[in-house]
Amino acid sequence: MTPAVRVDRLSRRYRDVAALDDLTVTLREGAVHGLLGRNGAGKTTLLQILAGLVPPTGGRAEVFGADPFENAGVVSRICLVRESQKYPDGYRVRHVLRAAALLLPHWDAAYAARLADDFQLPPGRPVAKLSRGMLSAVGAVVGLASRAPLTLFDEPYLGMDAVSRQRLGDHLLADVAVHPRTVVISTHLIDEIADLLEHVVVLDRGRLVLAAGTDDLRTEAVTVTGAASDVEATVAAAEVLARERLGSVTRATVRTAGARLDAPPGAAVRVEPVSLQRLVVHLTAPSGHLTAPSGPAGTSGPQPQEARR
Repeated sequence: MTPAVRVDRLSRRYRDVAALDDLTVTLREGAVHGLLGRNGAGKTTLLQILAGLVPPTGGRAEVFGADPFENAGVVSRICLVRESQKYPDGYRVRHVLRAAALLLPHWDAAYAARLADDFQLPPGRPVAKLSRGMLSAVGAVVGLASRAPLTLFDEPYLGMDAVSRQRLGDHLLADVAVHPRTVVISTHLIDEIADLLEHVVVLDRGRLVLAAGTDDLRTEAVTVTGAASDVEATVAAAEVLARERLGSVTRATVRTAGARLDAPPGAAVRVEPVSLQRLVVHLTAPSGHLTAPSGPAGTSGPQPQEARR
C-alpha cells in the first residue's frame, strides 16, 4: 500500500534559516498522526508543503504518491486547517461553510451543520467578531466535515475551552472510525491529543527526532525512580534522556530501544511509563539545559537535571 505521505531528505530554507533540514519520514494511510515539537521546529512548514502551498528547496514530498505542489488532483484530496486562517472581510460563519462546500469535494454539509450547532457557532456571526476559541471551532468544523482523504490540523485547539477540546477529540475519533482517512494534528497541547494518536512524529529545529507508533512508545520510554546508585545501575544499558535529582532520590527518563533494565539485587526502583508530553519535552530540550523540581523544606534543595538527546 502506498503511504499517504512520504518525504525524502526534505528541506525548506527561508534565506539563512533552515525550517526543515534533510527530513525523511513516512505516514501510513488511514491513521491519526501527531506532529509535535517546539515553536520553530518546522511543523507548520511541513504542513504547508504537504498541502501544496509551498515547494521544498531540497528533497521531495509525496502525497498519495505524487508531488502536491501545483497539483490540483492531489490538492483536491487535502484539507489544511491553518492556525492563522484568514477570511474575506464581511464573512460570517455560514459563508465559511458555503465556501468549504465549493472547495472540498468530500464535504458533508449535514455533518457540518451538526458540528456547528454542537460547537455553538451562530451561523450569522461575523467571523471577525469571533473569539479565538470560536475561530478554532470554525476550523474544526471545516476539517472534520471536509472528510478529506488527508486532513491537516495546525494548532486546532488554540483558545478552545476544555469542553470544546473534548468535543473535537470525540468527534474526530467517532468520524474517522466510520469514514477512515489520514489525519495529521500539529499542536502544543500534547496531553490533549495523546489518546487520539496512532503514530507520532517529533521535530526539533527542522530535523526528525522521533517517528514511532504510540503503542511502541509505551514500552520504549520509561522513568526509573529510586536511590541514585540503584537507578544508575538499572539504566546502565539504556539511552538516558534526562535525570532529575531531589536529595537522595533520582529519576531517570530513558529510551530502552530493546536494552534490558536490570535492577541490581536488593534495589528498590520504580519503573513507570512516560507521558507523551514529557517524552517530547526531553527529546527536544536544548543540550545541557538545566532544570529541577523544587526541594521541600528540610531537603538539600533542587539539583540540576542533565538532558541529552
